[in-house]
Order: sequence, then structure tokens, then C-alpha cells
Amino acid sequence: MQSAMKEQSSNHAFSPDEFARYSRHIIIPEFGLDGQQKLKNARVLVIGSGGLGSPVLLYLAAAGVGHIGIVDFDRVDDSNLQRQVLFSTSDIGKSKARQARERVLSLNPHIEVTVHETRLDSNNAREIIRQYDVVADGTDNFPTRYLVNDACVLEGKTNVYASIFQFEGQVSVFNALLPDGGRGPNYRDLFPEPPPPGLVPSCSEGGVLGVLPGIIGSMQALEVIKVITGVGDPLVGRIFLFDAAAFQTRILRVSKRPETVVTGLIDYQLFCGLDQFREAEVPEIDVQAFESLRTSGEPFQLIDVREPHEYDIAHLEGELIPVGIIGEHLDRIARDRKVIVHCRSGVRSAKAIRLLQELGFQGELINLKGGILAYAREINNALPVY
Repeated sequence: MQSAMKEQSSNHAFSPDEFARYSRHIIIPEFGLDGQQKLKNARVLVIGSGGLGSPVLLYLAAAGVGHIGIVDFDRVDDSNLQRQVLFSTSDIGKSKARQARERVLSLNPHIEVTVHETRLDSNNAREIIRQYDVVADGTDNFPTRYLVNDACVLEGKTNVYASIFQFEGQVSVFNALLPDGGRGPNYRDLFPEPPPPGLVPSCSEGGVLGVLPGIIGSMQALEVIKVITGVGDPLVGRIFLFDAAAFQTRILRVSKRPETVVTGLIDYQLFCGLDQFREAEVPEIDVQAFESLRTSGEPFQLIDVREPHEYDIAHLEGELIPVGIIGEHLDRIARDRKVIVHCRSGVRSAKAIRLLQELGFQGELINLKGGILAYAREINNALPVY
């Protein structure tokens, strides 16, 4: 596979401090000054500065990638700190992208960092991505993954992809420049269609082992460096799968599909079915109204559709019926009074209500808006959150 960077002049513009900093790269015979020069001249866009973005940004900055772009519109939350090692407790509430920039520049002042503090969408993705040589996609949702993939295909950029969930992670290199001038498989060759909405929970719903993004993100940074320098054999046409619980790995082949054609950017929320998913609204009650209901004396049933281990962390004294088995326990759900259904954030409980409605349940089902997180934030901040 060709390097993502053009061959550089033998005139290496390194200061004495840079020579000292990168000496362990430079003395690798296969890497040397040429490899380090390619890193110095490279422009890499890191999309997301969270679990995956943290190690990617740290290692690319430390390696000497000359210009790094960061796309992130979020703010640091205390729930991030278990895995997002760029940030500290004092960063809570601050801009992730700006704090990430400050952190990586403190690690390596010899590089440039540009912040794109915006939500990547079909209106700005191509404009932002075309400014860079390589993209590292650390996003955690399907609409943005397809958006990044399609923009990279249209702009002719290599997309170094990674994802994580619970104990599992995966890494691949998509749309890579090949020796014949063509491009390798892209994300759509592996996943032509997104999964049904709600089928695959996010990390905020399903969790992730804190050390896993460090492992997978480091591999992602490695692939970026290999793509830039041309050193080694990047994961082009292959996807690396890692199961941290069993400590097992697999590499699967990814082939191009003749029918995979990207002609332009689309509505990715619609493509992933999320607009239709949101349109199937369910009745809701906010936590303030719920608290009034609890103290009013009006009879109601409270059902918690989380998992038992989540219930053990914190609960509202509801009846535990996990969403995965709720359809098997219709006899436990009241039909003669209001039934308030809740989960961690309100997503799984809304899904449970839709499922019950599809099963023909006759009764008043109401979703607790924001779930136990909103209750802890607005009603009882002594309640443990996770």
C-alpha cells in the first residue's frame, strides 16, 4: 500500500529538540528520518476526543504528527473520566476539543492543533475532511460512521476506523490508497446497511471496560502512523477483532463490493432509521411530575427495565423486568393504573413501551423522561449514577 504522504525531500527540517524527542523513531532502520519527516508533514483529523480519541490524540501528538485536527462539540462529563484519559476532574464541564488541544500541545509543543468545535454533518463534513491527509474515526454512533466513510470516499481520504463496546473492539483501514492507484474497501463494503435502530446500544447504555479504548485507540493510532509513513502492513482489506474478556483476537477479510457506490452525502439520521425511530413517540413524564405523582398517593406501578447489575448500583424501588425479557412477563404489568417505565436515560424504557404496544398490551404506559440519570440530577443528587 502506498503511503498517504508524498515522498519528501532529504532536507529534514528538525530542530535539535525534535531530533532528541523523536530519536527512538529515527534510529529504527525501516523508519528513520524519512518516516519522521512524513509524520511531521502529515495532517490528521481525529473525529471524537473521547474514549478512542484520547489515546489516538496522545500517541499521534507524541509521535510528531505535524498538524492534528480535532472534531468534537461535547463537554467533559464525570462519567467520561473512567476511560477518556485526556481529561481530568478539573476539566468537567469544559469543551472536550479545547481541553484536548491544550493537553496534546503540553505533550508536544512542536505540532499544530486545529479545533473544529462543531457537530459533523452532511453540510460540513467534506469541507473539514478535505483539509487533512488521513482521518481517524473515533465516533460512537452509526449515522456519523457512515457520514465519515462517505465523505472520505468522496474526498479520496484514508479512514482509519475503530469502535468499542463493553469488552470488544475492532480496527480497520478503509478507503486506503492502493499501489495501483485504486482504493481499498470502505466501511460500506463491510456494513452495507446499518443495524435496526435500537438494536445495538451505545456505550452509554451498554457500557465499556475503561481500559479497552486505550488498547483499541492505540492500535488505531498505530494504523494511522503506518498509513502515513508506509512502514509495515496496515489493516487494508482486513478488520481486527479483539475480545478483552477472553483475550482472543481474530482478523477477518474485507472485500470490495461492486455494488458499493457513494455518489454524495445523504440524510444519515434517516438512512439509519433514527428519524422513524424518534417519530414513534411514547407518552412521557418528566422527573418533577414523577416525583409529584410519587407523593400524591395516586396508585401507579413503576417498572425498571435495566439489568440486575445496574439495579444494584442505584434504583427507584421499581419492579425489575429487563427490557430483553419484558415481553415474556406481560402478566406482571398492571392494566388498572398508570405504569411508569424507566431505565438509565429513557432510551431502553421507550423501546420497552414500543415493544409492549406492538405486543398489543392494553394499559397506560408512560416513559420516565431522562431515566434515573435525570432523577439523580434534578431530584436526588445523592443517588449514585453510572
